[in-house]
Amino acid sequence: MKKYFITAISTDSGKTLISAIVTNALQADYWKPIQAGVEQTDSDTMRQLLHSDYSMIHPEAYLLKMPASPHAAAKDEGVVIDLNTIQLPDTHGNDLVIEGAGGILVPLNDTDVVADLITHLDAEVILVSNHYLGSINHTLLTAEELKRRNIKVKGIIFNGPDNKETESIILKKTGYTELLHVYPEKKITSEILKAYSVKLFDHWYE
Repeated sequence: MKKYFITAISTDSGKTLISAIVTNALQADYWKPIQAGVEQTDSDTMRQLLHSDYSMIHPEAYLLKMPASPHAAAKDEGVVIDLNTIQLPDTHGNDLVIEGAGGILVPLNDTDVVADLITHLDAEVILVSNHYLGSINHTLLTAEELKRRNIKVKGIIFNGPDNKETESIILKKTGYTELLHVYPEKKITSEILKAYSVKLFDHWYE
């Protein structure tokens, strides 16, 4: 079983859509260990996006009501997120796509951040980078922290309109493989999801 952790340079970077694409492509299982905000969970969104008999969506280790940073949402409910209680689900041999919360330095408790969860689960990162003013800096800072922590990175996925100068300098500075570019879509249909899933393999083995 291979474990891929989908993280991003900020909140609302498109992690759930990217998770759906990777999950569909690999016919993997999906897991969101920590969910803050229950009105529409990321697992709910995955159930809407995925149309596969191969993938199981595993229940969250922590399902918190408040849509906030996990440490704050947990504190609001009198809960302390303990990494030792977060154990990998049984995928029966399937690969596992794990979706994080926010970026890698989002706090989970007073000591641990998302990057510590990645290390705890011994997963390989797929980094999602969306374009906005300041995204180069946020992407490179994320890459530096992943390198400092010796966390393995499978590659990067850009999400949004083309921005060749931004993408070029990020790839040059990080040395990452560009796995995929996901463009703005009016609606994500099963056909669009499948098309991106197929295209993912163009650079998956580089």
